[in-house]
Amino acid sequence: MKTSDFDYELPEELIAQTPVSPRDHSRLLVYDRQTKETFDRHFYDVTDYLKKGDVLVVNETKVIPARLYGKKRGTETDFEFLLLKRLQLDIWEVIMRPGKKLKPGGFVDFGDDLCAELLCKKEDGVCEVRFHYDGVFEELLDRYGNMPLPPYITEKLEEKERYQTVYAKEDGSAAAPTAGLHFTPELMRKIEEMGVTIVKILLHVGLGTFRPMKEDTVEEHIMHSEYYSVSEQAARMINDAKKEGRRVIAVGTTSVRTLESAACGGRVQAGSADTDIFIYPGYDYQIVDALITNFHLPKSTLIMLVSAFCGREETLRIYRRAVEERYRFFSFGDAMLII
Repeated sequence: MKTSDFDYELPEELIAQTPVSPRDHSRLLVYDRQTKETFDRHFYDVTDYLKKGDVLVVNETKVIPARLYGKKRGTETDFEFLLLKRLQLDIWEVIMRPGKKLKPGGFVDFGDDLCAELLCKKEDGVCEVRFHYDGVFEELLDRYGNMPLPPYITEKLEEKERYQTVYAKEDGSAAAPTAGLHFTPELMRKIEEMGVTIVKILLHVGLGTFRPMKEDTVEEHIMHSEYYSVSEQAARMINDAKKEGRRVIAVGTTSVRTLESAACGGRVQAGSADTDIFIYPGYDYQIVDALITNFHLPKSTLIMLVSAFCGREETLRIYRRAVEERYRFFSFGDAMLII
């Protein structure tokens, strides 16, 4: 299977630079897999497609100010760090740019009370570093760190909280689970009042979710691992729904990857682990019955995940229609509900 099979033409002006306000006033493209019909709605209309007994699964990860700018100690050489994953208390996996001007044992200073020591280099610009600091690391990260917006967003984000879901709780992500950005507290309450069960799971978004495809052949791509966790209560509620024939609706590709990583024999296993699951056409979904997601980059692992859910040709047809109808794309863009 070729990576180029998942390409499509996207006018640059359709890449959303700012979030819609209120959150739930973004547009919603609804696609019915049975009838192959599409409907143009707004996100607050999502309740028209939910019903009592449904289980809505959301990822409660919280984005940390994971982008740090500093200088190589004793020089004026600028460095940018993107924190990916905490390996130990003060040891992190990061992307470091530039990567060739610092050797293991070298230091980058971010302030008088925060610096990083390069421990080793891995592949794709990924490194392990140890942070040295005076005070509380999280407080220093809040002071020196920046919200890690994707590179295709060039406008300044006025409110940092707009790159967080309203239910974000557990610090650890280098990017937002963007399908969840459309929900408001009021919409969440309305959904629960309908008799829909909202279940929270966790996947800390790292390099595995947003690393671009470099391989020409899909099967050759190797995902970078990300940490996930499913509680006993969450697993029980999801498994009860599957047993009783009720729908499990995943909010975002990170929720999909968590559920399918934890799946065994059509049931979700509670626990925590790292996952490098790569979902592309040919994959047989065990848990997810419906999906809420944004519109993803061409030739990305995320559009492949969606294609595994409703077919490559249908996915590309839907995307072409979204372009024609001037939907907004990517992180701050509009949403799609696949039922």
